[in-house]
Amino acid sequence: MDMPAIVFSDITTLPQALHLIEGLVGFIGQLQTRIEELEVENKRLRDHLRLNSSNSSLPPSSDKGRGPRATKSLRQPTGRKPGGQPDHPGATLKSVEKPDKLVVHPVTQCPACGQDVSPVPVTRVDTRQVFELLPMKLEVTEHQAEVKICPHCSQEIQGVFPADVRQPVQYGARVKGLLVYLNHGQLLPYERTTALVEDVVGQPVSQGTLLTATQTCAAHLAGTEESIKQAVQQAAVAHFDETGLYENGRRLWLHSASTPTLTYYFPHEKRGQAALQAAEVLPHFHGIAVHDHWEAYQQFDNCQHAFCNAHHLRELQRAIDQDQAAWAEEMKTLLVQIKDHVDQAKAAGQPALPTEQIAQFEAQYRNLVDRALQSYMNAPAATTPPARGRRKQSTTKNLLDRLARYQAETLRFLTDFRVPFDNNLAERDLRMTKVKQKISGTFRSSQGTQAFCRIRGFISTLKKQGRNVLEELTQTFSPLPNTT
Repeated sequence: MDMPAIVFSDITTLPQALHLIEGLVGFIGQLQTRIEELEVENKRLRDHLRLNSSNSSLPPSSDKGRGPRATKSLRQPTGRKPGGQPDHPGATLKSVEKPDKLVVHPVTQCPACGQDVSPVPVTRVDTRQVFELLPMKLEVTEHQAEVKICPHCSQEIQGVFPADVRQPVQYGARVKGLLVYLNHGQLLPYERTTALVEDVVGQPVSQGTLLTATQTCAAHLAGTEESIKQAVQQAAVAHFDETGLYENGRRLWLHSASTPTLTYYFPHEKRGQAALQAAEVLPHFHGIAVHDHWEAYQQFDNCQHAFCNAHHLRELQRAIDQDQAAWAEEMKTLLVQIKDHVDQAKAAGQPALPTEQIAQFEAQYRNLVDRALQSYMNAPAATTPPARGRRKQSTTKNLLDRLARYQAETLRFLTDFRVPFDNNLAERDLRMTKVKQKISGTFRSSQGTQAFCRIRGFISTLKKQGRNVLEELTQTFSPLPNTT
């Protein structure tokens, strides 16, 4: 955009002056348009730099270098002191009534006068208990199958080995269970898993053995995974989320469907409707689906929906930080206030808030949204309308429109105590899979991806139900029914 050259000495007539003024007016209009475009671009870049884990879905690890506000937390002070709380169960080591081993330390001589006190009766015994691991080593069991010749028909007959003893030399179920537990439960890479077992029991274990154990465990858990999926389908409330996954450098999506006692993972090359249909949970789900506001979830009208308000609080904080939106501050305060009342009612054992209180909160919410919408209608346009199509809205206005449209989904936790305030359960279920990739990198094959998701879903389910993960994994290596 170049300013027209002006030579004032050449302007000698009124038409020439009018022509110059006309050109300058046009140039000024172009400058105004360009300034508006640059202001919009400048705001977009500044807003992007202000994003952090407290006002967006960025992880806390990305906060480094984003300024002092990056560590701001949305959590409100509870007034509690740091450390363990009085009502926390804890894991304090306690003495046992019947120890495995008893060591008596006798008193034979008085240290003060040297008197022999061996025959003196014991008046009291002070005790201290030490909990120690026994030296670990592999126990080798040899199975011998007798071979005989039948005296009647001369047929050679042999004793039958147990169904799970298939090779001349092999590892037992507990060793295989430990390998899978370390690799998929504690998320150790293959090399560190085998190195740890060798250091602990003194027996080198190949990575091939771990791979075979993983594949066997995954095959035996196919029926269990199907049962978990069907149980989630029938749940009254289920949580849904997705995150990126990499397989041989190729991006996949890991979808999760979970409840407080169940976890189901499903990897797929796509994120949207095709993946959710293939996962076979939402198409058959008739309860309340808790998730973020992603449109793909809302296409399923066979169930009710509830939005994650932790997402809303972060987005509202962004609107406050970047656009100084007063309505966002009010909405944030209102949502937290409603949550506090719901939490107090739940703690008191109430099945629901009084109908009048629910109506009051809903009216406050609607009144706040309506006032905010009206303020946008009355405000002058920030940019020149485009020649074609609609003017692009700000992120803050989009958030307001969503809160206005989906009031029932946003306040589902208010009207139904089965629904939590947020979708943190699903986010926690996905967190360990991200840790796995940070430690071990990309998955190498679709078979490995499927095996990890199946086994990890099983482990997550066991942990939620308070069951012993190592023992249950060991049981997966027991002989399957109808095997020989």
